[in-house]
Amino acid sequence: MNRPPATATQTPDATTRQRVHPFAVRPVVAVAVLVGVVLTALSGRYGYHRDELYFMVAGQHLSWGYIDQPPLTPLIARISTTIFGDTVMGLRVLSTLSCVATIIVVALLAREFGSARRGQVLAAICAAVSGFVLGVGHMVSTATYDLLAWMLIALFAVKLLRTRDGRWWLALGLTAGIALENKYLVVLPVAALLVALLIVGPRSVLRSWWLLAGVAVAGLVALPNVVWQFQHGWPQLTVAGGISEDDGTENRIMFIPLQILQLSPFLVPIWVAGFLRLWRKLQWARSIALAYPVLCVAVLLAGGKSYYALPLLLVLVAAGAEPTLRWVDKHRIQAVIAVALTALTSAVFTLPVLPASAADLVIPVNKEQGEQIGWPAFTESVAIAWGQIPPAERSTATIFTGNYGEAGALRRYGPSHGLPTAYSGHMSFADWERPPDTNTGPVLLVEIQRTPVFEANFRDCKQVGTVDAIVSNDEDGTALVLCDAPAEPWSVLWPKLRQFY
Repeated sequence: MNRPPATATQTPDATTRQRVHPFAVRPVVAVAVLVGVVLTALSGRYGYHRDELYFMVAGQHLSWGYIDQPPLTPLIARISTTIFGDTVMGLRVLSTLSCVATIIVVALLAREFGSARRGQVLAAICAAVSGFVLGVGHMVSTATYDLLAWMLIALFAVKLLRTRDGRWWLALGLTAGIALENKYLVVLPVAALLVALLIVGPRSVLRSWWLLAGVAVAGLVALPNVVWQFQHGWPQLTVAGGISEDDGTENRIMFIPLQILQLSPFLVPIWVAGFLRLWRKLQWARSIALAYPVLCVAVLLAGGKSYYALPLLLVLVAAGAEPTLRWVDKHRIQAVIAVALTALTSAVFTLPVLPASAADLVIPVNKEQGEQIGWPAFTESVAIAWGQIPPAERSTATIFTGNYGEAGALRRYGPSHGLPTAYSGHMSFADWERPPDTNTGPVLLVEIQRTPVFEANFRDCKQVGTVDAIVSNDEDGTALVLCDAPAEPWSVLWPKLRQFY
């Protein structure tokens, strides 16, 4: 649809704000579905990620909240495995569909910024080949559904600014409320947008009863988890504080490099062009551009992880698709090569395309690859150590792990090796179950690193085995330590064994 020429009373900026081109449904959906097919084909190639093992156990203990997260992702894990099968592929079906939807929403954002068919398709392609989108789409994680929520919030915010229709606050509030049931990080982009609106406007969209209605909707949807956190002493604040304390300095140092690497270095010119376009030409959307640096400052101050700000880069990519087309028209061959290289590097570093034995090549850049490899072998090592306990003593013996990934793996694979229920004091595992006080026999500790202070809770500990992982992941070198008995009854010992991070 051709845009009418600007008049004295209708500037190009105003025209863009009032009208959009038709949505390029077929090519955009084709790009998104192609990614879905690739993700499905590769979804079972390695195995479960440690977080997925945790989510599956959490899904069997449905609640309005958990120590380290709201309830949505465990619920989705439960639904996906129930409908599509209790397998790696079955678990990841809804994650794949979320990725497909994210790509479509990025194209819709490009449309809101004035892109016609070709610009929308380019935006979809850029999202489809970006490392971050492929990485979170491949696995089940809170970031997977968080990304889709952020894209929808951005879409509704852009529609609000373009049309000045305050009713979009309701859609934004509803999406934010649902996102808060998945991860609290969603408050960051919303807060960044509000700060940007106060700085560069248009402030008129803030003077609306629809804004208050949107806030009310968000609060109402998020209320069950907020109540749960209140009733349990706000444990997620403790978890967040521990993560910031442990990793804050490293996160700040690596923030800018990872912003470039995790999305893709090849997409940098596009999101830079998008920022400049929003700031200089689409002045009604200036606050969208400013929201990104505001968000980056907030994440840096909090010591948060670099990916916390990545979704807003995809919004800038959507804005940059239209001006990038002019370069593509002049450099078609270079553009095809750039897309191919982006897709190749993103796939190698985020998807299980390499043999598991070669994953060490990419783990230094993306450690999540290694966290999907070796859990059955890990369980076999634990089973060998368990076999050193005399059969007569096993009925009162206990397996205690240092983290939720280990506990989740042993819950998943342990029964086939004759292992009993594995316990852990890590995150919500501490709330679900603890060993009975009648377990007065040997304790097999699974420790990534031997810790004398921790082992002091048990009697006469000695290392009886080591986990030799296939790749250099967190479990490589894990110590298997056999102790004679707990130093105190488990009911007394349990509060001392709780770990929040």
